[in-house]
Amino acid sequence: MLTCFFLLFSVARASSWIEYPSDGIATMTHYEMPRDYIASCGCTGDSTHYPTAALNQNAFGSSTAYGPSCGRCFKLSLLNTFLSDPPFYPPSPKSIVVKVTDLCPLSTTGWCNATTSGPNAAGSYLNFDLSFPSQAIPDDFFPSNESYYGYTDFGVWNVTYESVSCASNWAGSKDASALGSVPALEDGACCPADPTV
Repeated sequence: MLTCFFLLFSVARASSWIEYPSDGIATMTHYEMPRDYIASCGCTGDSTHYPTAALNQNAFGSSTAYGPSCGRCFKLSLLNTFLSDPPFYPPSPKSIVVKVTDLCPLSTTGWCNATTSGPNAAGSYLNFDLSFPSQAIPDDFFPSNESYYGYTDFGVWNVTYESVSCASNWAGSKDASALGSVPALEDGACCPADPTV
């Protein structure tokens, strides 16, 4: 599986996919993914028992299936909301380590529409679409101020991201059933058990 990862990474680097540094600023949205769902990377269904996210298509590195970002882990830290006026800043630091198990499809609008030609509406080239709500993430992960804003879900957050080792940082790293690809997919998946940073 690791060979698959490096081969795809080389191909993606030579194409029009977004190349991004190991840390920086991104946006984060969220979407619902059923527990035990096999997403585009083909990671095991048990990976959904832990924090996972989709990455925008052109950073993910594929438009159809697995890309070089499959299985990689990132520490995401909330900075502030993007759409609220004024922006909301969390009263205390909030971070989470996610594994990329899915792609967020490219569209003409939305938060996953960054290309090598330009960023999304928030000025970011990366968007992490967090699988939330999830039993793996506390319900109060996203702070809010309903009495001021009139709602609790801000939708889009500016975050810092940092590429980290899954083995020492991701909550599912000690659960063998949550690592690697679904065996039945054979070459139709590429979710390394221990991807490089």
